[in-house]
Amino acid sequence: MRELVYYVAVSLDGYIAAPDDTFSDFPMQGDHIDMILRDYTDTIPTLGLRATGLTPDLSRFDTVLMGWNTYRAGGVHPPDGPYGHLKQYVFSRKHSAVEPAVTSTGDDPVEIVRMLKSEKGSGIWLAGGGMLASALVGEIDRLILKVNPVLLGSGKRLFAEREYSPLRSRLVASASYESGVVVNEYVVDR
Repeated sequence: MRELVYYVAVSLDGYIAAPDDTFSDFPMQGDHIDMILRDYTDTIPTLGLRATGLTPDLSRFDTVLMGWNTYRAGGVHPPDGPYGHLKQYVFSRKHSAVEPAVTSTGDDPVEIVRMLKSEKGSGIWLAGGGMLASALVGEIDRLILKVNPVLLGSGKRLFAEREYSPLRSRLVASASYESGVVVNEYVVDR
């Protein structure tokens, strides 16, 4: 069965974006970027792939899930959406204006993820945001957190507030980079 992987950059104090949904406080240069370009090519936006000449092999992910704010934070997207090489889903009950290659839905994200997990393919990437992650917390199989060496103080949290319900996980890999970024990979215990 396919895995739902929450792969996201996060500050030391648990924020995935500034209050205005930007990510500019996270380091955009350094040796951790080389790792992303090499190992997570599937997660590079369409415009980034075109600029670098890289071709994703879709072995890690073939589907991406985004909340509306995560989708919107990317600015103006090309006609095939922010990740034209992936199946793209945007979850929102208020907004639906997306590119034709993007599926916009107000349906229950848990039902969508369970349907996607039953299909053939590689991983399902949960790109954010915190509200969608909280809605899907029971479906997340793996977390890959790019922990950035910055304290934001406020902004968009890794997970939105939810009912108290501990979810245990095990650290299966950790790599630190000269840039100060540490990538931790956790498998959720079920």
